Amino acid sequence: MTTPELTEETIFTWGAPPLKFGAGAADEIGFDLAQHGVRRVLIVTDSGVASTGIPLRIADSLRRYEMVSEVFDGVHVEPTDDSFAKAVGYAREQGPWDAFVAVGGGSAIDTAKAVNLLTSHPGELMDYVNKPIGLAKTPAGALKPLVAVPTTAGTGSESTAMCVLDILSMKVKTGISHWRLRPTMAVVDPLLTMSVPPEVTAASGMDVVCHALESYTARDYRTLPRKQPEERVTYCGANPVSDLWCQQALSLLARSFRRAVRSGAEDLAARTDMMMAATFAGMGFGNSGVHIPHANAYPIAGMVKDYVPAGYPPDEPMVPHGQSVSLTAPEAFRFTYSAAPERHQHAAELLSGGGALADEPAERLPQVLVDLMRDIDIPNGIGAVGYTEADIPDLVPGTMKQQRLLATCPRPAGEEEIAEILRRSVQNW
Repeated sequence: MTTPELTEETIFTWGAPPLKFGAGAADEIGFDLAQHGVRRVLIVTDSGVASTGIPLRIADSLRRYEMVSEVFDGVHVEPTDDSFAKAVGYAREQGPWDAFVAVGGGSAIDTAKAVNLLTSHPGELMDYVNKPIGLAKTPAGALKPLVAVPTTAGTGSESTAMCVLDILSMKVKTGISHWRLRPTMAVVDPLLTMSVPPEVTAASGMDVVCHALESYTARDYRTLPRKQPEERVTYCGANPVSDLWCQQALSLLARSFRRAVRSGAEDLAARTDMMMAATFAGMGFGNSGVHIPHANAYPIAGMVKDYVPAGYPPDEPMVPHGQSVSLTAPEAFRFTYSAAPERHQHAAELLSGGGALADEPAERLPQVLVDLMRDIDIPNGIGAVGYTEADIPDLVPGTMKQQRLLATCPRPAGEEEIAEILRRSVQNW
């Protein structure tokens, strides 16, 4: 049988780690890691999570199975190349390690992925960072076991094969992406999120929203150019498996996001829905990809001036990732609507939870987003975090560096289109 000459893609890829989900799941990590025959474990976290005692609880679980562990609590919220280097340096000096446990939000999990990569294989950070910023070197072989334990419902990093960081010298966010970075196991315990402040719950939840929406509206994998096996990348475009996870995530968000922000300290059901939504959205976008809102988010976060968000460490300016991805989302989905009208309308229906929708179909998803953002006190556009129209020429190049993300946008977006989206996002309402 002769294989026909194919010019468009016919193959998609999908992957996710084994998952243990539910209240109390974190107390079983000792048993889970013992199955890998490890003895020395580095627990990677930040000082805020360390102060809750959660990493020490996990260390006790490891001790019961005759494993020795240390806690590194120097993770930087919204990590940078400098903070990655410090974590890697600590791990190299105190190692070798048989395995890693990441405890915290996306910052901790992403830092642990980089530590695992750079202690398992030789090289420097920029060797592995995505092009065109880094060299996008492929890891030479397997990494050590990594158990990812999220303490916020947001990043989905426990499910994905990438880590994100700020390159300080360039004032831009970028990442490392390869299937070997995907954690060995995701342990998702909603009890770990009960004390997360409302502001952090809101920001991290908007990351879930954008993951699900961008993945569901991403360019269909069948419209991309045909790739050779060695050319396949983690983000392969919208596909039937990712679509299922993203739709489920949007339904859970509609039911529980506002409740988690308003009464999350007492509402375990809402926290459980949010953690499940974050995990589902991670299983979606971690394979299909994200596009304009995330591409815009990288320079918005990387070029922050003096904005200090409520609920976060007050010692330095930052735009939390979940805020930065949401600030241009309403306008981005207005722009992409014409490329996939039915998907945008269906996403609006799911996220609205059956609520009223705008008469104009193209306005339905932007309006649902704006209503949600207003209800949970997300800043009103990039102007609310310190940017003006005069900053747009400086922001656009940072977005255009994110070609890995823009490649999965359903509608081509060049510098002029991105500039207009940013201009219209100075204020969203």
